[in-house]
Amino acid sequence: MMIEINARAFPMIIDPAILSLSLTTLAAGALLGGGAYETRVVDPIWPRRIDIVQPRHGGMSRARFWIPAHIVFEVLLILSLVLTWESAQVRTWLLVSLASHAAMRIWSAFDFIPKALGFERGEAAAVSEESIKDWVRRSKWRLPLDWATCGALLVALSQAGSAS
Repeated sequence: MMIEINARAFPMIIDPAILSLSLTTLAAGALLGGGAYETRVVDPIWPRRIDIVQPRHGGMSRARFWIPAHIVFEVLLILSLVLTWESAQVRTWLLVSLASHAAMRIWSAFDFIPKALGFERGEAAAVSEESIKDWVRRSKWRLPLDWATCGALLVALSQAGSAS
């Protein structure tokens, strides 16, 4: 049995704004997934085994994921804003997403990243387990900002889809 599809009945038109919003939402989901993975899998272990986050001792390099993932997401978010600026509903939710992401990135830049780099570069004996546990406890509070970013993007995508 063969199924024929009428090309005129199902035009394959890809709206650049919808595509950009879809990719931005997907990238935000990857950031949320990465944060959840670190919170649930890595963070419970590394306070007792700091070598897990020290690449020079065979541990994971978190920068290999986080740097490209954030660059891709932020470029896509800016592109989505540019492509949908005319739609006030979509723009509002994208700006909410931008604000929650910016809050998380600024907090990370001034607090979490410098300390994480210190842990990764430091000698195991020079870093206290308590300072690592404090970092891990506070780091969990970044996830709600990632959830807000993803949620706002899903609403923006929904608004853009219903408008087209």
